[in-house]
Amino acid sequence: MSEQAAPLLRVVSGAPTDEELAALTAVVAALSQRRERVRPTPVGAWASRADGFRRPLQAGPGGWRASGRFA
Repeated sequence: MSEQAAPLLRVVSGAPTDEELAALTAVVAALSQRRERVRPTPVGAWASRADGFRRPLQAGPGGWRASGRFA
């Protein structure tokens, strides 16, 4: 005697076509495969392009200091 495994999917309502069930099965099977997440490589502060998008320089007292990095 062999026991039957529980079904992978169960239709609760509606009448999906064979193509719709095949598409749903493919999506569920693809999502069930666990993959390790790829984490982005950290970028150092000197390699960051964020400094290229800074505010316009301001003239006046403290302007020279405010024009530097991370101001």
